[in-house]
Order: sequence, then C-alpha cells, then structure tokens
Amino acid sequence: MDNGARETDYTIGELAKEFDLTLRTLRFYEDKGLLRPRRKGMQRLYSRRDRARLKLIVMGKRVGFSLHEIGEMLDLYDLKDGQPGQLETARTRFQEQIALLEKQKQDIEQAIVELQRTVEVVTGMLKEKQGGSPYRDD
Repeated sequence: MDNGARETDYTIGELAKEFDLTLRTLRFYEDKGLLRPRRKGMQRLYSRRDRARLKLIVMGKRVGFSLHEIGEMLDLYDLKDGQPGQLETARTRFQEQIALLEKQKQDIEQAIVELQRTVEVVTGMLKEKQGGSPYRDD
C-alpha cells in the first residue's frame, strides 16, 4: 500500500518546478493553510489532493482572486457536499470576478487606444522637427 502512496506523492521541488513557483511560495501557501502536506522527517510530501489545490490556487491568483478568497473557495471545494447555498456562493464570486476582469479589460483597451493616439501625435511632432528647415533655430 505504501508503494501506491509514493506514486501519488510529490516533493516541494517537483511541484515548484511543475507550477513554476518558488519553494518559498509553496511554504507561504502552507503557512496560510491553503496546502497541507504531510511530513516524512524534514521532507514535505504533497498528495494528489494538494496538487489539485495548488492548481486551483495558481488559477485563482492568475484571474485576480486574493489568497483569502481562494481559501474560501477551496473550503467550498473540500466540502463536496453540493449544498446549493455553497454552490451559489461560488457561482456568485466567479460571476463578480468575471465582471471585474471585463471592466479591467475595457480599461486596458481604452488605455491602449489613448497611448496609440499619443504615439501618433509624438511621431508627427518628431517628423515635423526632423523635417524642419535647417535655417530654423529649434
């Protein structure tokens, strides 16, 4: 039975490499209670469950959730009892985050348009300066 457990255990280094994270980050997530590896002496051993949780943490961070929010959602994920209230809470949070990201996307797109206009204006000014009369005293 121990052989089966070993096949599904991951070291901190393996997970750090797989998810492109530092060892310090993984230890930080552990300190925050988001991951709960078991110990074998001084070595941390992460289960498939820990790996799945880490995948959700990384995804949550990528889409802008705070660690506190991620922790709450992981708690809902762990319950797996399908209570409608819990599922509704998760769905509402996801919808709110989508709305926030859509707003940020619009803001970024607007900023890009404004910067492109500014580049055009500066480019025109630069051409005017470079193409100006050699007798002008700029």
